Amino acid sequence: MTDSDWGDWLPRAVADADPDTVALWYLGCNGFAIKGSEGTVLWIDPYVGTGDPPRTVRMIPVPFDPADVDVADAVLATHEHTDHVHGPSQAPILANTDADFVAPDDSLAVAREEERWTDEYAVDDEAFLEITEGDEVAIGEFTVHVVETHDPDATHPVGYVIEHPSGTVFHAGDSKPSASFSGLAERFDIDIGILAFGSVGMIPDKETGEPVETKWYSDENEIAAAAANLALDRLVPTHWDMWKGLTADPTALHEHVRSRSHPNQLDVVEIGDRLDL
Repeated sequence: MTDSDWGDWLPRAVADADPDTVALWYLGCNGFAIKGSEGTVLWIDPYVGTGDPPRTVRMIPVPFDPADVDVADAVLATHEHTDHVHGPSQAPILANTDADFVAPDDSLAVAREEERWTDEYAVDDEAFLEITEGDEVAIGEFTVHVVETHDPDATHPVGYVIEHPSGTVFHAGDSKPSASFSGLAERFDIDIGILAFGSVGMIPDKETGEPVETKWYSDENEIAAAAANLALDRLVPTHWDMWKGLTADPTALHEHVRSRSHPNQLDVVEIGDRLDL
């Protein structure tokens, strides 16, 4: 992990904000900080690592130092991959704020066993909250529903439907279109849906180092279908900015979603941008 390219302005922006409804800050990759009108703050999949060059090469700034984050009620992980569970990115937030780390079993195994957060950082085991599909967790003013997703590259991925009196946000992690999405549309009126999007590219194989055709995220048609199945009001594509060789142009999605019933709006955000419900 490198030092922040932006100093501490982004954590300060989150800490100082007083949203009327719910504010969301895009952290790049698939990360978000979410703050409610009563001051509850969730951090979802924050990652400030540089990847594993030359296989995975970070293409965007490191927007904050986790040691500068002093406002957090929970850090949520969607699955066990390193850009979603990463001790240097997340453990300092827990240590500074006494926030809980909310995650499925395989993600907690990374924190507990592989990276040993309780040994390497000032984090107690009591901070780890294991969740699974079907769970409902109250975190301050938010009600967080843990839901099924479809990410065949992960061993136990989940998504989070985050309800607030002002509206509902869905973070799908790295999910591609899922058979569960139409059911979520029936259960929830989702205002903002966060879905991973990227291109197909040539990425060095982990074992051989030889470039292989790689597809980790939904393409244009898949993300458009997922947004329609979820009946999203607003679609926020993510992850398109992160890895060299897999970046994509989110503005191209306008043509892919324009004839569908949903989403009603495409929100293209860059790292550091703020959205409001």
